[in-house]
Amino acid sequence: MAQSVFRLGLIGYPLNHSFSPVIHAAALKGVGLAGEYSLYPVSPFPEGEKIFKVLSTALRSGELDGLNVTIPHKQSVIPFLDRLTLRAENMGAVNTIYRDGSFLVGENTDSSGFIADLTNITSLVPQKAIVLGAGGAARAVVYGLLEQGCEVYLAARRKVQAEEVVAHYQQKLADNVLLHAISLDTGSLIPLLDKVDLVVNTTPVGMFPDVHASPWPENVHFPEHAIIYDTVYNPQKTKFILDAQYAGLTAVSGLGMLVHQAALSFECWTGISAPIGEMQMVVENRLGR
Repeated sequence: MAQSVFRLGLIGYPLNHSFSPVIHAAALKGVGLAGEYSLYPVSPFPEGEKIFKVLSTALRSGELDGLNVTIPHKQSVIPFLDRLTLRAENMGAVNTIYRDGSFLVGENTDSSGFIADLTNITSLVPQKAIVLGAGGAARAVVYGLLEQGCEVYLAARRKVQAEEVVAHYQQKLADNVLLHAISLDTGSLIPLLDKVDLVVNTTPVGMFPDVHASPWPENVHFPEHAIIYDTVYNPQKTKFILDAQYAGLTAVSGLGMLVHQAALSFECWTGISAPIGEMQMVVENRLGR
């Protein structure tokens, strides 16, 4: 018998500005499923472990049907799960937990969500890319690009952070993985400008309310034929995007990545293709207010 009600949710801290409830409410409604998507603020571990164990027990028993995971728990939940998908294991991070029988499985839909959105923008597979930042979003974007065979230059203001990501993927994927750590500065970026066809910002620079900042150095021009992608989606047009568009380049926000990763999580939990159009519309309406 088909399941009648889906109980889903998000763990993280803080969760004040999450769009996940409206996105998944739209998804459930769009496919004709009853259900709810709740926010579960869980403090950083070890303080929040007790609450997470209660939630994971509810998921294992069927009281809950699926959980998303966001900062600061994408890595800390891993020891409490029964297994990881290959993608989540390689990335060393989980953003989706689903039940398989009595087992809890950790998945990561961030990288696939990014690639799905990038594919909507261009049919061309990027050959060389610069990724700005070395945090969790960078790991997801880098993994997606490496899967596509793209060579990636990972640029961080603290180069050691980029080097840690490179070392991680060299250990997980291959020693000769096409991934290089560089400093996010003029001297490192300028020699690459004629080589790359994609630049992705994964830092929070330019996010509301600090909308007048850009992660791209002011004295460096953009690569002439590159696509510019900003994982920030609030505002939809960051200074980074506006500057790139002024330079005549295609530049887009991370709204599509947000929706696609949510859609892939939804499919993990329900087994049903998510209504991406309805999900994107509800976020655009919320951002437009």
